[in-house]
Amino acid sequence: GNFKVKIRKKARYVDEEKCTGCGLCQTKCPWKVDSEFDVGMGKRKAIYIPFDQAVPNIPVIDREHCAYFLKGTCRACEKFCEAEAIDFEQKDKFVEVEVGSIILATGFDVFDPIPIYQYGYKRLDNVITSLEFERLVNSAGPTDGNIVLKDGSTPRSIAIVHCVGSRDKNYHEYCSRVCCMYSLKYAHLIKEKTDAEVYQMYIDMRCFGKGYEEFYDRISEEGVNFIRGKVAEVTENTTNEGEGRLIVSCEDTLLGSMIKVPVDMVILSVALEAQPDAEAVARLFNISRGADGFFLEKHPKLDPVATTTDGVFVVGCCQGPKDIPDTVVQASAAAARVLAMISKGSIEIEAA
Repeated sequence: GNFKVKIRKKARYVDEEKCTGCGLCQTKCPWKVDSEFDVGMGKRKAIYIPFDQAVPNIPVIDREHCAYFLKGTCRACEKFCEAEAIDFEQKDKFVEVEVGSIILATGFDVFDPIPIYQYGYKRLDNVITSLEFERLVNSAGPTDGNIVLKDGSTPRSIAIVHCVGSRDKNYHEYCSRVCCMYSLKYAHLIKEKTDAEVYQMYIDMRCFGKGYEEFYDRISEEGVNFIRGKVAEVTENTTNEGEGRLIVSCEDTLLGSMIKVPVDMVILSVALEAQPDAEAVARLFNISRGADGFFLEKHPKLDPVATTTDGVFVVGCCQGPKDIPDTVVQASAAAARVLAMISKGSIEIEAA
């Protein structure tokens, strides 16, 4: 390929050359907003580092919530910054470069389960998504890794509902591939951190990777309950039927009957879906998308990282749902392809 790329570098209002990364500006900032990284479950300051281990490890000012940009007041970060790194006059920069290859790694979005009204997400307390539980159980998360309900108490029973938005003709017909394994991981973490009873409501267990089936067997031996069947609805336990704040009604296909399971918390294992701007990105780079919305590779077997536009490669979940090992393999393959072209210096491309 032979591309001219215009890159927009957004102003962070912090001088990268002067900043020492001491974190004093974040400590002194009085303004708190919902943290995007903690999916709204925790708070961050108006000047913040997006997430731990961010590179570069330099804070950025959130213009939409900073009191100086909204009202012209405060400037606490500027007053306390000994390195004088705060620069409210900083502007966005545009950089133009010429490149021979482009690797698209725009990732995925998670399915919003609000439309599945019967599952009670955002309507019932303690019905959360898998990503929200991931932050909840993380030691650097909003609860320091403690698994707690909305009122701060420890759950006695938890249901994990598989395939929410996946393998569903009403939403996404494809399998998201990662949900079974992260659901098993959650069951293991719950058993490790609490004494809660864990129920896995699944359609099929798809443990396809190296060591995955063995992990499934290990979780089974830890006392996790597996119920094969589709969940019909999640309701409040208004009749105190059994111990639990919520009632999960589902079909158990192995028993051949409908059952009701009382639990304190429900985790929805939501689907992976294409980014909302995937169509615009596809048009920008002149590449195709599949019926599922993900970017289309040149050939699924013979050329799984290239696209129909020479020099443009797709890797990771922007090409389709996949686990971390598969993503690393695909990214390494694309990097090798690009390096091979760079080592040649110049190449001939097919005529349009």
